[in-house]
Amino acid sequence: METVDILSIITIAFLGSFGHCIGMCGGIVIAYSSTKVQNQWSKSQQSVAHLLYSFGRILTYAILGAVFGYLGGVATFSNTANGILWLVAGTAMLLTGFSLLGKIKFLTLIEHSFSKSTWYQENFKALLKSQTFFSFFLLGMLNGLLPCGFVYFFAITAASTADPLYGAMVMMIFGLSTIPALFSLGFFVGLFKQSGLRNIMIKLAAISVILYGSYTIYNGYDYLVSPDRTLLECH
Repeated sequence: METVDILSIITIAFLGSFGHCIGMCGGIVIAYSSTKVQNQWSKSQQSVAHLLYSFGRILTYAILGAVFGYLGGVATFSNTANGILWLVAGTAMLLTGFSLLGKIKFLTLIEHSFSKSTWYQENFKALLKSQTFFSFFLLGMLNGLLPCGFVYFFAITAASTADPLYGAMVMMIFGLSTIPALFSLGFFVGLFKQSGLRNIMIKLAAISVILYGSYTIYNGYDYLVSPDRTLLECH
């Protein structure tokens, strides 16, 4: 992987995480921050808890990256396929943004589909009740498996490396780049559980998701009309 590729991944993931990741995973962060993080914990203890959750996500992402990197060695993704997947991901982001604003029930439908999985539901509830620090790590691993358009994009990027090690690196860099957004949200919930600022933050996240979703749709269209474009080129 070239340096420019790594910088592109970091830039896309970091900027996108403040819109898309907060929108898609904000509910989970709010849930565990409100129930598992104790008010009497020091700032250091809270930091460890949030970081363990993120490291759990990153491990799952890295494993998925290795798998997709391996699959990429035996399959080729055309720009048409990339474009279609970007359009789908962008549309999902728009629906998520409008759902956060209360305009539609897109997220409610997704959560309902997840609740049908007995395995996921039981493990999520058990980990949510646990007060051990290791449970934060396991919760992160579990939620790293949740369907997410942003994760799909980086999984495609991992597959394009056609190498398990590089694929794992792509997803690991992606995960690390999303820590600031979700870490900040976790602390925000811990400090302002009863504050109206939470609603303001959710609305700002919704607007960010809608804007990023529009940009993602544009990228999908650009893939379809630009046959020589690569996955890591940004306009």
